[in-house]
Amino acid sequence: MATPLSATAVLTALRAEGVRVVEVGNWRTHNRNSKGAWGPVNGSIVHHTVTRGTASTVAMCRTGYASLPGPLCHGVIAKDGRVHVVGWGRTNHAGGGDARVLDQVVAESYGSRPTPPTKGNANGTDGNARFYGWECENLGDGKDPWPAAQYDAIVRVQAALCRAHGWTAKSVIGHLEWSADKIDPRGFSMAHLRADVAERLKHSANWSPGGKDEPTAPAPAKPTTPKPRPYAPPRFPAGLAPGRQSPSARGLQRALKKAGHMSAAIPEADTYGPATQAAVARFHQAHPAYRARGVHYDPAVGPRGWAALHTIAYGGKK
Repeated sequence: MATPLSATAVLTALRAEGVRVVEVGNWRTHNRNSKGAWGPVNGSIVHHTVTRGTASTVAMCRTGYASLPGPLCHGVIAKDGRVHVVGWGRTNHAGGGDARVLDQVVAESYGSRPTPPTKGNANGTDGNARFYGWECENLGDGKDPWPAAQYDAIVRVQAALCRAHGWTAKSVIGHLEWSADKIDPRGFSMAHLRADVAERLKHSANWSPGGKDEPTAPAPAKPTTPKPRPYAPPRFPAGLAPGRQSPSARGLQRALKKAGHMSAAIPEADTYGPATQAAVARFHQAHPAYRARGVHYDPAVGPRGWAALHTIAYGGKK
């Protein structure tokens, strides 16, 4: 058993382990301590959120919802590996669980996993008082991936707590190992996670699996801005001519409307009719290349006119 770490102590432990921490609002004093005990702590529970999107997930875990007020955990481990700390103290994350599992975690006496729980939220032991809780951003459907940066952060967070308290990796369990009501986390096994935490605990806090000790986690690569490709107009539909219906004139009409030569109120049609012919003529009269050639009224469009019109309409060039 152990006294819970202070907010300052847990920040120090996490950062020493190379965790990228984001402090959210008044997290140091945001808790449910008025509703029950907080401590002694015996371990740490890993959860998944069944959500998508870091910002909304962090907001939900911080404030909770009508039937379950926040905070719903101590920190949210996001897809990018950042850990958003949202509360410190008692939080609504573990609910009721199996007392036999608690005993095994306290003694760190089980094999590859604790005894499967038979108690749950309605009839179990209060886990909110006895465990740290970490929500991991994931849909929890067994298909949503766990990016390497996120999984590495999960390992580092659990190792930081174990190192600070002098625990082994057996003090880290999944929610499904605590409560008969739960299935989280899905997508990796807790036995595998504990093995990775145990491996990390063999080394110093700033150890990197690449073999070099580093003071912090590797910085993410700077995003690169791809060079925009030049606009390529669609191929001219051979046979498009005034008065014809095949091929359809709809693509021509859309480009004319986009370029401002045809009223949007005119409905699209397959026929290259009088309204389309007049709009093509207006395009020719407005285009410098046609004006230079002395074109005054030309209702027909060919491959070069088609390409010029579409580039003006969709390519951002005039």
